[in-house]
Amino acid sequence: MKSEADLKNEVLLSVKPATLAMWEIFSAVVSCLVAEWVFMSFVGTSKVALAVPVTLAVFLMVSSHRIYGETPGQIGFRIDNLFAALRLLILPTAIAVIIVFALGWLLSYPTFTARSLRFRFLLTAPWALFQQYALQGYINRRAQVWLGQGWRSILLVAAIFSLVHFPNPILAALTLAGGLVWASVYQRQPNLFALAVSHAISSIAVAIFIPQQVVSSLRVGFKFFG
Repeated sequence: MKSEADLKNEVLLSVKPATLAMWEIFSAVVSCLVAEWVFMSFVGTSKVALAVPVTLAVFLMVSSHRIYGETPGQIGFRIDNLFAALRLLILPTAIAVIIVFALGWLLSYPTFTARSLRFRFLLTAPWALFQQYALQGYINRRAQVWLGQGWRSILLVAAIFSLVHFPNPILAALTLAGGLVWASVYQRQPNLFALAVSHAISSIAVAIFIPQQVVSSLRVGFKFFG
């Protein structure tokens, strides 16, 4: 008589890797959208309330890494290729900051004023690292299992990143562009720390240069509508 665990393993092994990866991506995206559109919009921003979907998503990702046998280094928590990844990111990040600055200037001319740096911006880097872990270390890796390495998986990752910033049009457009760059760089040099630096710099540039009323104070989900 086979145990329940053996039966579950047989079911998992019978599923094609591409199909399994597709459903893993779907589950992670749904968890994110539930946190964004339901918990943050109706339950509130209580840390206890938000901990439920976030914990479930992290549990799913960590469990998946263990099943795939992925090490932290393979996922992108490494320093051996840090400078190689940073070299790929310097130019697109600089261009992104210039574009954001120009966009902010055009949208608020002739009263353009850059906002000052705030203490809360110190939290941008760890939050960017977590986002890049979920987006690249998990979704990008599963997208490559499903669609293969290259433009199809890169486009999927960028589209998902843009989707979770809907219906904010400015953020959706910026995150689509950023997602394309970061997903492409990750597939060439998987380093989450370098990606987090680029992500944090770009996010701070948006917060400083683009008028808050234009980006609706960076709100997404139902909160975008007020």
